[in-house]
Amino acid sequence: MKRSSGVRLCATAAVSALSLALVTGCGDQEANDSGSGSGKDAAKPAAKALSAAELEKLIIAKGEVPGFKVGPVEGGLPDRSKVKSEDAKCDPVLQAFTGIAPGAPAAHTSRMATQDKKAPTDDATSLDDMTDGKFEDAINKSMDLDVTVVTLASYDGDGAERALTSVTDAVKACSAGFSGEQDGEKGKFTKVTEEKSVGTGDASVAFTATNDAGKDGALPLHAEVVRHGNTLATYTTINIGAMMTKKSYTVSAPVVKAQAAKLK
Repeated sequence: MKRSSGVRLCATAAVSALSLALVTGCGDQEANDSGSGSGKDAAKPAAKALSAAELEKLIIAKGEVPGFKVGPVEGGLPDRSKVKSEDAKCDPVLQAFTGIAPGAPAAHTSRMATQDKKAPTDDATSLDDMTDGKFEDAINKSMDLDVTVVTLASYDGDGAERALTSVTDAVKACSAGFSGEQDGEKGKFTKVTEEKSVGTGDASVAFTATNDAGKDGALPLHAEVVRHGNTLATYTTINIGAMMTKKSYTVSAPVVKAQAAKLK
């Protein structure tokens, strides 16, 4: 079964952080904003950022997301300095898709939530017993699960609002697509589209970016950034099986809800 190099990159990155290699292949709460992430709140006392140790206590942990295994981000997140778009205004979008918190957080931490696999239903005793078509179907089904990287970041003052605004502005400014690279791996998104947010924080923005991976067609990647006071939660989700079968998927709602509950 042959696959494009982009899809192979997807498969690799899904188990070693949501890096650009994946992308190219494939609190004190105030009243809610309207989801615009514009941060037009009334003047507030300067907020003090949480420490890394405090964020570690707030991020989702093992056993806290039903139906998902939660643990460290395999392979870690890419170096911020090595994730760049050709147009700097698109950097916040690219950073979100690689699990990097936007702006200049004082502290941050990340986790990976992987959806539990369903029990196999194929009667074949081994992969060798399958026809090429059934083999490909079995592979796609085995990868039909959400993998979500969650990054919590805390900011001093109005840093969280400004960082979220930078993402919202980038989604609009880069709607026609953009190119970028991470560790020398280059790729191009053909479009960026805003989506409905799952999050229930003070403000949020959700979006998808699409990469045309040749014969495999348009491959979407989904992200969402939610503000809870002066903390931002960034979520990036990929489902390779859904991509391969053209099945729609979104940022994992159970993961977002579980994380939001710990930030209340």
